[in-house]
Amino acid sequence: MSSRNQQTLSGLFAVIGLLAPGAAQAGEAIPNLVGTWSGKVNTISEQKGLKTRERTIQITEQTDRRFRGFFTYEDGRKDFFGVVYPDNTSFTWVSPTSKGYNHGRILGPDKISACYVESGADATAGCAELSKVSAKPE
Repeated sequence: MSSRNQQTLSGLFAVIGLLAPGAAQAGEAIPNLVGTWSGKVNTISEQKGLKTRERTIQITEQTDRRFRGFFTYEDGRKDFFGVVYPDNTSFTWVSPTSKGYNHGRILGPDKISACYVESGADATAGCAELSKVSAKPE
């Protein structure tokens, strides 16, 4: 390979590195989310106004980037499943019985934030900051 081609390739890789600053380094371990997470969730909706309540989430299993779990709330139990993104910081989960999405960030080994958004007639938005209280689900 000519010197000029090597410089072009080096420049291309540098640009790619700048465009993807949040990408995890090769070989970086995927964060393990399995466990019991607790904290406060703050929500807002047209129907219920502003609410703050305690929430405990159980992440019961994880295979590579894929995970599943559940939480209980005033209307019963909500099962969900999700993925950790390749940046090893962001995640999303969904529930078969919900119309919205939960987008989250891993803030540290024992702290995550998770924000739910849903549009339409039952529109709501809310965020929780959750701390890991146990490495095993209850």
